[in-house]
Amino acid sequence: MVFFLPLLAAVLEGKDETDLVGRLQRRDPQALAELYDRYGRIAYGLIHRVVRNAAAAEDLVQETFLRVWNRVHGFDPAKGTLGPWVLTVARNRAIDYLRSVDGRMAQSAFEIEKMEQPSVFNDFEREIMNIDRVKLLKEAFQKLTPNQREVLELAYYEGLSQTEMAERLKQPLGTVKTWVRTALKTLREQLGEAAIA
Repeated sequence: MVFFLPLLAAVLEGKDETDLVGRLQRRDPQALAELYDRYGRIAYGLIHRVVRNAAAAEDLVQETFLRVWNRVHGFDPAKGTLGPWVLTVARNRAIDYLRSVDGRMAQSAFEIEKMEQPSVFNDFEREIMNIDRVKLLKEAFQKLTPNQREVLELAYYEGLSQTEMAERLKQPLGTVKTWVRTALKTLREQLGEAAIA
């Protein structure tokens, strides 16, 4: 569950970001600094979770914000919010890195050293757990089976297709499709009930 919290924090960000988007589109360097202050740590946590390499994660965060800066003209705040877009760019950069030759070599080195740093996530989870809607989402995730949580993590963090998940988990494709479908349905139902209450 902790792996989905960075995205949730960005989705649930309550601030109106229209002004920030406008300033970014006008190429205001202060706006980029503000964007980084708001989402840099979350992006780093997300990327580090995917690549499991601190140095690579730092580089990928820089690449993420450079890409956002260069593509912000195409962003329409009426169609979405800035936080999830930034984190989607971060996630995609991390997955691209893992699929690259450098990423595969670094991942192999990481597996040998086993240097995961869980301290990156300790304070972060504590900070955002006071957001009521995140608590509701956590409760919804707890209602998922371990298989349902695993397929959602594989799809989100590793960008695997359902066919790739079936191969990785050594399960029939139909079973994996059912896990994904029922996981999403359960989350939709739980969050729908929470929104009504």
